[in-house]
Amino acid sequence: MRHLLQSKGNAVYAVAPETPVLEALRHMAEAGVGALLVMRGETLVGVISERDYARKVILKGRASAQTPVNEIMSSPPVTVTPEYDVLECMRLCTDSRIRHLPVVENGRVVGVVSIGDLVKAVIDEQAEQIDTLQRYITG
Repeated sequence: MRHLLQSKGNAVYAVAPETPVLEALRHMAEAGVGALLVMRGETLVGVISERDYARKVILKGRASAQTPVNEIMSSPPVTVTPEYDVLECMRLCTDSRIRHLPVVENGRVVGVVSIGDLVKAVIDEQAEQIDTLQRYITG
């Protein structure tokens, strides 16, 4: 994860637990992300995603302007450390049925990876291996 965060960047987009869902959605749209971390100060308390919004606000007939993020966020958040490898993270996403993984080191959030980031990392690694094998075969 450490290498992946270095290459993709470690920007973290977050909101406070009492933030209205509508404001969080605007923040997601502006940042071009599908999820936000929910932070109380420096402490990670949850993750809110577009999926949370669809399933816990829209389908339940709630008002996004009056519903605070902490009522619909996924908590406790599933996290990884920078020592995890890409395949471990993919397995965790699949098993946990999530698409975003906060990366935490010494109790501090150092980045977020998405399932898309993980798939891209696998594809890039495979392309590099194929290139190496082709050069070896052709001499």
